[in-house]
Order: sequence, then structure tokens, then C-alpha cells
Amino acid sequence: MARKKPVRTRGKLKFSNYFQKFEKGDNVAVVAELSQEINFPKRLQGKTGLVDGKQGEVYIVKIKDISKEKKFLIKPIHLRKVK
Repeated sequence: MARKKPVRTRGKLKFSNYFQKFEKGDNVAVVAELSQEINFPKRLQGKTGLVDGKQGEVYIVKIKDISKEKKFLIKPIHLRKVK
């Protein structure tokens, strides 16, 4: 996982990513936005899972971690929709 963003994009946010909406059952990939606080384990970087619902402003994402399926609360700026 990269530790820094490139110089030209450092500190910048895409508001479309910050306010994106997901439906229950959508496939998403976890991609850490380095300019924001990361509130999930680093081992989830690059993993894919299913959106199980919404709790406040974060999404409940079901991800298979080794052999068990676990639920994580992740902000939408750290999620990308997978087709």
C-alpha cells in the first residue's frame, strides 16, 4: 500500500467519491484514500466485498477475511464500485 499520494494530488478530495451512494448487495472494492483517516485494518486494502447496509454515514461491508466472513464499517470515500 502506498504511504503517500503524488505531490499534485496531495490533500485533494473528490467530492463525488465522498458523497457516492451504494445499494444493498453492491460489489465494492476497498481502496484507502490516504488524505482521510483510515478506520479499517490495513489488510483490507484491495479486498472486495458486498454492501450489507448503511449505518449513519458509513456502509456495512461484508468481506471474507481468511476463512470467515466479517462485517466492517467503512466510509464511502474508501470504497469503489466493482462491475
